[in-house]
Amino acid sequence: MATTTRERDRDRERDLELLIPVAEITENGGSKSSSPSSSPAVTSSHHHSGREAFSKVIRSWASKKFMSGCVILLPIAITFYITWGFVHFVDGFFSPIYNHLGINIFGLGFVTSITFIFLVGIFMSSWLGASVLTLGEWFIKKMPLVSYIYAASKQISAAISPDQSSKAFKEVAIIRHPRVGEYAFGFITSTVVLQRSLGDEELCCVYVPTNHLYLGDIFLINSKDIIRPSLSVREGIEIVISGGMSVPQILTTADARASPAARTADYGAVKV
Repeated sequence: MATTTRERDRDRERDLELLIPVAEITENGGSKSSSPSSSPAVTSSHHHSGREAFSKVIRSWASKKFMSGCVILLPIAITFYITWGFVHFVDGFFSPIYNHLGINIFGLGFVTSITFIFLVGIFMSSWLGASVLTLGEWFIKKMPLVSYIYAASKQISAAISPDQSSKAFKEVAIIRHPRVGEYAFGFITSTVVLQRSLGDEELCCVYVPTNHLYLGDIFLINSKDIIRPSLSVREGIEIVISGGMSVPQILTTADARASPAARTADYGAVKV
């Protein structure tokens, strides 16, 4: 009888293993998941996370390369666009004349305009050209609105003129503006003497551009309070037009360059 009971228990355990192949009967009667059922889910999650990581790497690499291409091509495209527009603009002065004559050669008007500007520069450098220019300016100054436009334009062009006339920018200046600890680039345009009861004071008229070179503020500052960097007027204009991108990493002043020579001279005098 006992043997029959043990055989029945053995058969029942075999039937349980056949009915529930994915679970194992624990000692407390609970069930526990087997490894064959959980391994496909774990493998699929690993594959999914791997694909996401790979796609993130590809997107990051592609975005960096695209931005690098934009950074390289953008200044080139802007340069060619502005140059092409300038060529078309200058070419438009004489190209209608050539078109009327039946000559359709692109660039011929541009070459003619450049040659004309060169000849005007040669002519205006002579005594006769200066006389003609003076007469033309006299007529322009009689016009109410045109005279102001011409005067402002002439001052701007005189600032970058190789002749450096008396009305041009004298030199680049750095002033403390608008608060202590902040500085601004400007151009010394003239020097005035302020007469007061306490004595005369020499002031410099400093033009600080606020919108490239066409608009700005004018300050009268004591000449001792002006920092004079070792920059030419053209370098100062490039700094203003470029928005400060062409500023050298190290700025030196005339005093800084003169001080080593002065120290050397003093040392030599003491040594003697």
